[in-house]
This record gives sequence, structure tokens and C-alpha cells, in this order.
Amino acid sequence: MTIRKLTTALLASVAMTSGAFATDLRIGLQEDPDALDTDQARTFVGRIVFESLCDKLVNITPDLEFVPELATEWEWSDDAMSLTMQLREDAVFHDGTPFNAEAVVANIGRSKTLDESRRKSELASVESVEATGTYEVTFTLASPDATLIAQLSDRAGMMLSPTAAAEKGLGLANEPVCSGPYQFVERIQQDRIVLEKFADHYDAESYNFDRLIFLPIPDTTVRLANLRSGDLDMLERLAPSDAAGVQSDSNLTFSAATSLGYQGITVNLHNGARSETPFGQDARVRRALSLAIDREVINQVVFEGAYTAGNQPFAPTSPWYDQTNPVEARDVEAAKALLAEAGLEGIRIEIQAPNNPVQLQLMQVIQAMASEAGIEISIKATEFATMLSEQTAGNYEGSQVGWSGRTDPDGNIHAFVTCEGGLNDSKFCSEEVDNLLDEARLSTETSDRKASYDAANAILSDALPIIYLYHQTWLWAMSNDVEGFTAYPDGMIRLAGVTKE
Repeated sequence: MTIRKLTTALLASVAMTSGAFATDLRIGLQEDPDALDTDQARTFVGRIVFESLCDKLVNITPDLEFVPELATEWEWSDDAMSLTMQLREDAVFHDGTPFNAEAVVANIGRSKTLDESRRKSELASVESVEATGTYEVTFTLASPDATLIAQLSDRAGMMLSPTAAAEKGLGLANEPVCSGPYQFVERIQQDRIVLEKFADHYDAESYNFDRLIFLPIPDTTVRLANLRSGDLDMLERLAPSDAAGVQSDSNLTFSAATSLGYQGITVNLHNGARSETPFGQDARVRRALSLAIDREVINQVVFEGAYTAGNQPFAPTSPWYDQTNPVEARDVEAAKALLAEAGLEGIRIEIQAPNNPVQLQLMQVIQAMASEAGIEISIKATEFATMLSEQTAGNYEGSQVGWSGRTDPDGNIHAFVTCEGGLNDSKFCSEEVDNLLDEARLSTETSDRKASYDAANAILSDALPIIYLYHQTWLWAMSNDVEGFTAYPDGMIRLAGVTKE
């Protein structure tokens, strides 16, 4: 080899090495996100991507306290009918559009009026929003709303470039433009999402990676193998059965936080023709399935005892949990009696589930339990974003799906069971439940709000539009050269101050 060729080869080698060393962070996701539009989106993994892509008006601490992000401070009026926020003056969107009060007005307006928006019920209390200064915005409410700050700490408070939103319309989901520390580069469905550092971010110096590469890998075993081989730097939702192995591996670091959310089976009650089954039309059949399931056994067999059995949108450890309605023990004979009362000797139900090994194992255990009560479950393994689309379209009987949870209890229940809820794929509708959950938004008194949630949950426990199963613990694994990561109960990956050797 000539000196020139050797020099060229060495330079190429150095460039390749320096380009991969401590500049890229490769994160393994359990699913591929749905639409990368904060108004249309509903997936947990989408929120992980948004955390780096889109700044919010408000953020949270690991102790679930609300802290400033794009809003520097806020103040409620004495009658709690208006909220005034002061905004950052040094933020800019990725396309150069300035962030200011008018941008907030445009974002809230889009969230409330876009036909495809899933944020409508989250912002239902907002009657109007006005720029009362260049960097001051005032929300005027139709009624007091104790949940509004919490809503603005999530997707309802994520700011999109109003310029890009006007130009792209629904196409914004394919090329999102926000104001976060990383900006969108490319997305290849089922393969990768790539973001690169946004040099003009107001806090750019706190972010230490040039690129973030999100890789959807549904198989938990493959995801961990990729981490161990060095093809990933970090993964979210480590399988509980792998936790001990990761903790004993000197090359890896383990982190965990108790989730705010739940997992369950959403039932199609009134969402199109596929709801017209005994499972969808008769609460006795749904209750029979619930009684056939041993939630404690599921926790031990599938989750190595790492999770918590549940029967409500709030975990038994939550102050919002109704202790008068504890998790019931399995009762196969009672389940059979309910089917007989419904005029059925047995029943066949199709339940779709995410195509990852853990959730499919969960459904196989439930399938075996249910069969003993005369309930034959057919499991339909489905790619996660596709599964959610099928739910929205009503093309399902039952769906094993969960929710990552929110800091305010409203976020775990209102959008899923109110008549016009943006995430109500069951199409359950009860005027009494609507009134109770709307009342819970009006008060800042915990006791009053809990009374409303308890009363609503009593109705939901009978109707069972969602059969709650368990509450998970977020488990992360990462290479031991990744430092500075803090686990949050919302399961998000926040990268300020995170480094890689």
C-alpha cells in the first residue's frame, strides 16, 4: 500500500471512529411510534421521541413536581378561571420561527380544533387563549380545571412550529418541526427515527450527543442482545426476567422507576360492527373473563413479581386508588355462572396484542386461564401502531393495551371513558361518568376529587369497558459508559446532562 493510500485509509478510520464515539446515542424502543404529530399521537414510544424533539410549556421532576420549560412562571386568577403564563424569550423553532405567545395561541387552537386531534378532551376546559403580551399568554377557562398544568406538561403542552403546521397540515407527522434540543432528520417506518442536535436551542450545552437514533425492536431478547453487542447504547422496557442478568453484568447499567400507568384489555362496546358480540354487548361476559384471570399469578409467572396486580386505572399504592374495591381473587366457578346467566355455555373472543414476546406470553397465560371458564381466546399478534389504528377504526373485539400514566389522575381515565374522550376506542358512554369526571376537574381539593373518581370507578367496574390487569415498573438497561441518566416515573428518557464515555 502506498503512503498516500495508507494515509487516506487511516484518516477514514479515524473519521469513522470519531463519528461513532460519544456523538451518537442509539436507543432501542419496544415499538415503532405512531404519527410524529403531538396532536395526532398516542403511543408511549412516541412520547419518548417527543421528549427530545419538542419542548413543552411545563415539565416535571422525578418527584412529579411541575417545573418551568417554555413557560418560565404561571399564575392562576383568584377564581381559578384564568391562567397566565410568562414565556421564554430565547426559544426558537427548528425552522427559525420564533417562539412567543402567538405560537402558543396557534398550538392550543390547533389542538382544540384539528379534526384528528386527540388533545381535545385534555383541553376541553379552555374556552379561549390569548397573547396578552409578546411573551405572555392567558388561558380563559369555561370552568376551573385542576388538571390543566398537568396537561400542559405533556403532549397538549408540546409546541409545534405554527409556520410548519400551517404549511404541512397533517403531513407534519412525517416531518415534525418543534423547538426541542434535537431536530428531526429522517424516519424509516419500522426501522429508525433519527434526530440531530439543534445548535440554537436555549439549553444546547446540556445535551451531549450529536445524533439520537431510535430503533424499534419489539423482541425483548433481540433488543437486549443488541445492547450487549454494542449495537445499542440504551433500551427502554427491559423484560423483568432479564433484570437480574443485567444487574450482574459489569458492562451494563440497570435503572428502574414505578410507573404511573396501567395495562389492561380494552373492549369494543360500541365502536362499529365488531362490537356486536356477547363480549361487547353483555357486561356479564366481560366480568366472567375478569374473574377467570388470576392477576397475582400473572405477576409472578410473566413478570417475575416485578409488577403490581391491578383492577383500576390507578395502582393500589396510589392515593387515588379506591381501597373499598380491591383486586378480586380468581373465581372460575363464578365466571362460568355468569356465562350461564348470559345464556352461554362458552364463548370465543379475539383479542389483539402487541407482537412482542412479553405481551404475547401474558396473553397466552390469560388464554389458558380463560379456557378453564369456557372462554376461548384467539390471540391476534399485531404491530403496535397498527393495533392502535385498528382500535380507533373499531376493527377489534378486545385489545391488550396499556397507558404509561400521567402525573394527574385525570390523565389515566378521562380521555378513555368519557363519551367524547380522545382515546375512547371502546366508545363506552355514560352521562353519569362524564359528569363525575368533569366534576373532578373542577376542584383542587383531593378529597372531593377522589370521591368523584371512586364513584366513577364503581360504575366502570360494573360496565368494564377496560379490564385492568396490572401496573408495571419501568426498567431500563444501558451500556455502563452511559452516565447521568435519571429514571422518571413517567417512563420518559430525558437526556440533559447524560454523557457517553
